[in-house]
Amino acid sequence: MDWMMLILAGLFEVVGVIGIKRTAVKNNWTNNIILIAGFLISFKFLLGAMETVPLATAYAVWTGIGTVGAAVVGMIFYKEPKSGLRMICILGIIFSVVGLKAA
Repeated sequence: MDWMMLILAGLFEVVGVIGIKRTAVKNNWTNNIILIAGFLISFKFLLGAMETVPLATAYAVWTGIGTVGAAVVGMIFYKEPKSGLRMICILGIIFSVVGLKAA
């Protein structure tokens, strides 16, 4: 259950990052609510997950999901570059997080 909360925390971090991008483009109540709610929910799930998941692992997974999720959202919805090097770096983040969990 704690791992599911940690995954949800990472996904809601992506929602918060989408809110940041939307607010940067157009600062309105809707975009600010997406930003604030995304991060508040993310922190709530992270707090719950960290009751049993070790600090370093929880933080690495949370930021890894957020980083990879933000990069993928940027490429799909905001037409950010999809270079081979960028894809390799994303895979590096994923392998690093999995490696930290396995260690």
